Amino acid sequence: MPKHLDVMILAGVCAAVLGGVLLMDRSQLSGQEDSSLEGSGALYQQAAGTIATSDPSKSGIRNSGPTAVPVTNAGAGTPSLAGRHQEPAPYQAGVVQLGIGASLGGILPFPEDNAWNQPIDDLPVDPMSDLLIKTMGMNKNCHPDFGAGIWNGAPIGIPYVVVSGDQTPVPIRYTAYGEESDPGPYPIPTNAPIEGDPNVDGDRHVIVVDRDNWKLYELFRAFPVAAGHLWKAESGAIFDMKEHPSRPVGWTSADAAGLPIFPGLVRYEEVVEQKEIRHALRFTVSKTRRAYVPPATHFASRSSDMKLPPMGMRVRLKKDFDITPFPEEVQVILKALKKYGMILADNGSDWFVSGSPDPRWNDDNLHTLKKVKGKDFEVILMEEIVAD
Repeated sequence: MPKHLDVMILAGVCAAVLGGVLLMDRSQLSGQEDSSLEGSGALYQQAAGTIATSDPSKSGIRNSGPTAVPVTNAGAGTPSLAGRHQEPAPYQAGVVQLGIGASLGGILPFPEDNAWNQPIDDLPVDPMSDLLIKTMGMNKNCHPDFGAGIWNGAPIGIPYVVVSGDQTPVPIRYTAYGEESDPGPYPIPTNAPIEGDPNVDGDRHVIVVDRDNWKLYELFRAFPVAAGHLWKAESGAIFDMKEHPSRPVGWTSADAAGLPIFPGLVRYEEVVEQKEIRHALRFTVSKTRRAYVPPATHFASRSSDMKLPPMGMRVRLKKDFDITPFPEEVQVILKALKKYGMILADNGSDWFVSGSPDPRWNDDNLHTLKKVKGKDFEVILMEEIVAD
């Protein structure tokens, strides 16, 4: 045996263990809080040479649905990473499927009179609308932050998985904002899809819908430990979708604004199969104000500049915007933007609209959304702005 071989072996083992610990502890790192940094759009920014970073909105500053949810055995059951980009089960009206990207059968998350599901097409325009739109970029393109493709090794968009009520719950260890998070356990499959995975940077949202109890579980900067039998995350939130849940004042969620993410996603089943979106959409901008508009409960900025938009601000596509030149599925999205608008939920790339990945999306058609510019939107009246 070579001299000191036992010492060399021990050193190698220690190095391997230390490397694993360092990799897992990347989840505890967060960039300096700055409302100008990128969030969920970071993967797209890499194409222009910008390095993807963790969501700065979580750093530094922390100060009745359906009465019966249909149950079916259809769907994928426990999801698998190998199937995270497979085609979901077909839409069936009134049936909530199981699996990654599963159909809700036309059932809305949260009650119809919830803020996410309320039409705003007839509400007055905010007197600061023109100035706010100018700040966010009048000539910047609207961007679909979702699609059928793979970018940087991951599906484009924020994935989700629907599980049954008997999904085994697992403990959650919070690494940053546990004091503003709902404690575990959460019913997360051991191989749940993670936004941006396998990349360790980025928001790494995990979203789970419990179809039988009609509850929503969301994590930010989530990392599985011990093969998914434990999860580490910077923050997390649980929402009862039969009610009108709201975070405590000043609390975040898995999103900077303290709002749920899932109800604001553009989903394939709504756009292509149902041909109607009946809720507001989620979007991001790069610079926000140290303020929020309820039902948002949290801001993520150091700036009190009145020209910057507050979290929870809602915009809508102008009524006179001509949608007829657009593909049919894009017209569905544009109609929703006129009727329900979209809610500012996080710091990220300007005018990025959030949605879930699905291999059935037609990316060429989705990219026609880029013909819509900031100047085509208007801010609806903000009756209450909560500032620090």
